[in-house]
Amino acid sequence: TTAGILFIVSAGLMVILGVMKLINFAHGAFLTAGGYVAYVAGKAGLDPWLAIPIAGVVGIMVGLVIERLVIRRLYHRPLDAILATWGLGVVISQLFSLTFGRGVQFAPSPLKGTTSLIGIDYSAYRLALTVIAVLLALSLSALLRYTRFGLNARAVIANEGLARGLGIDSGKVRSITFGLGAGLACAAGALITPLLSVDPNMGLPWLVNSFMLVMISGVSFPSLLFASLILGGAQVLVSTYVSPVIGGMIIVILAALILRFRPRGLSRA
Repeated sequence: TTAGILFIVSAGLMVILGVMKLINFAHGAFLTAGGYVAYVAGKAGLDPWLAIPIAGVVGIMVGLVIERLVIRRLYHRPLDAILATWGLGVVISQLFSLTFGRGVQFAPSPLKGTTSLIGIDYSAYRLALTVIAVLLALSLSALLRYTRFGLNARAVIANEGLARGLGIDSGKVRSITFGLGAGLACAAGALITPLLSVDPNMGLPWLVNSFMLVMISGVSFPSLLFASLILGGAQVLVSTYVSPVIGGMIIVILAALILRFRPRGLSRA
């Protein structure tokens, strides 16, 4: 279940990095935005499941606006793009602090209680997130492999200059990609908030782990799911049997070791 959560949280970052070659350090802020959408939806009495698509739509709309006003001018200035997304994340976090305060807020869970699996009781909602993670991996892989957008995106990933020469609007592909990545991040924030809580800096710890998982996965959703399973499992084992503090760092440590011996990640030779 931890692996499923890690995959859900990392998928949006993978989409943007894979197609746009852009490290989106505002990813944590988008996760936080999704968390606050779930909180507001809960306060309004809406079905907790409904908060997830609402967060996704909000993320897509905000992502499209940000791409057009900020990111589009920085495609050929990667360092400036990194600084811009980091600054954007800080600004968004401060806006949440001004709006909701710095305190911790809670969102209702769509599923309550436990489910027995092989004689062991698990959180029903965590099991549901695991199923969602697998379906999300299959859906995103199918999107890139079997749709016109996926074909255009893979062409841009392989050789943007050649793709533009073949008539593919790489600017449109980038815009849709950033919107999709932001939408996935916001939806992920809404999904994980019922398990935890939301505050203006909720997304920052998830940003670090997401970044490390994406770096070792290459542009491959099956590889990201595999990395989430291995490193997430290691995190749980170390946290349970060694130390929660070391467990919190184990993803970063293992990712650094993997990149030391396989600089191009798990999905490539």
